[in-house]
Amino acid sequence: MTFMPQTDSATDTPSRTPSIRTPRPWLVVLTACAGQFLVVLDVSVVNVALPSMRTDLGLSAFGLQWVLSAYSIAFAGFMLLGGRAADLYGRKAMFLLGLGLFTAASVVGGLAPEGQYLIGARAVQGLGAALLSPATLTLVTGAVAAGPARTRAIGTWTAVGAAGGAAGGFVGGLLVDLLSWRWVLLINVPIGILVLAAALLWLREGPTSTGRRLDLPGAVLVTGGLATLAYGIVQTEEAGWSDPATLLTLLGGLALLAVFVAVEARTAAPLMPLKIFRNRAVSAANVAILLCGSSSFGMWFFMTVYAQNVLGYTPLQAGLALVPSSLSVILGSKLAPRLMPAFGARNVAVAGALLGAAGFAWQSTLTADGTFLGTILGPGVLMMVGLGLATTPLATLATSHAGPGDAGLVSGLVNTSRTMGGALGLSVLSTVAAATATAPTPVPFERVSELASSQAYLVPGYAMAFRVSAVVLVAASALMLLWLPKPAARTRQATMSS
Repeated sequence: MTFMPQTDSATDTPSRTPSIRTPRPWLVVLTACAGQFLVVLDVSVVNVALPSMRTDLGLSAFGLQWVLSAYSIAFAGFMLLGGRAADLYGRKAMFLLGLGLFTAASVVGGLAPEGQYLIGARAVQGLGAALLSPATLTLVTGAVAAGPARTRAIGTWTAVGAAGGAAGGFVGGLLVDLLSWRWVLLINVPIGILVLAAALLWLREGPTSTGRRLDLPGAVLVTGGLATLAYGIVQTEEAGWSDPATLLTLLGGLALLAVFVAVEARTAAPLMPLKIFRNRAVSAANVAILLCGSSSFGMWFFMTVYAQNVLGYTPLQAGLALVPSSLSVILGSKLAPRLMPAFGARNVAVAGALLGAAGFAWQSTLTADGTFLGTILGPGVLMMVGLGLATTPLATLATSHAGPGDAGLVSGLVNTSRTMGGALGLSVLSTVAAATATAPTPVPFERVSELASSQAYLVPGYAMAFRVSAVVLVAASALMLLWLPKPAARTRQATMSS
């Protein structure tokens, strides 16, 4: 993978000859991707450790849910604030601050003597991730010249992030089986320190938006709105969508976001300039990323629980079974930049979404006596290659149309779309699966031992969740065809010649 030297973001002309202290672009990309891998990994790595955490710390079912929810709510709620802070105060500064908070919170969580300490540490981890994650994409796009080289770099960032989410089950199962649940968090500490050292050595501060201050009212409203909305979404898994408290929380989050939009329209220096949504590429790409994220997050969850609850895999076996899918999303993300010059970013994204939809449709045929090849490997590879192909061009389209002073904001918006899409999709699909699953019925005596550890009655619910995901991806592909701008012929030719 070859990256071109950085160009001036406003003119896309080569910058002056770099000094001897200028870091190589691939070192910047490597460091940024390492930070992104950590924060995405922690979305899923804790899942397999939850039973051990409950036994060791005496957590209730509600407390156990908050071990997951505290991280996702803080992560989603503070993401846009983190993106704008990177524009105002510097992407390197936000990278170091976010990674420092994340690493310190991992120490507290790993050594937590009680459940409250663990939940608090997870919330601080989410805050650190929200500051860190937008800065990673801004660092990648700022280190590499616009054009095919930057597209390849974004493909690497996308692949690493997707692999982090995919590897969570395997890494968590391995650490819990060999060591203890505490190492699910403590493993972040040595890795975080190494990445911090690399960031201090290799990252350089990019230009910041001078003469502007953080829009505090906007920051409070959007953070409160996103956090409240995320809280309402995760509550649906326990209380359901029709519960009055859930509906009130969701409506409260939407109301705060509506007030945020009204405030931003009247603010001289807004946190989120609404004009960025006039750009079709930015708006359409973010909606498509939200829809793709709603499917991919659900895929990892349902594949893991299907393997363990129905096929009887151990956590480690389930993680190993999903390794080919993890490699497939990397393959799709790295293949996309090679296809985009010939076919265009929009067409590659549409084809990826349709390929992923075909994989989800195949997966929806799963049965209680499914095989590894037919119900995990085949559809899993197809789903993840497709989503990898779709996500890279969408992220490229969104970030390449951002102005120099809004790069961090758009990066934060891309991450927010993916994270909120994942949280919303998982809650909706969980509700669909629960409503569709058949109630357990008595079985013949001779089959009791065979089905004792299996929850085969859940299979129709899992199948319906995958079926809904396939429909969502077909809808996303139609949206991309209708909404994403068509590339100009001469731009396409210039891209191919470069």
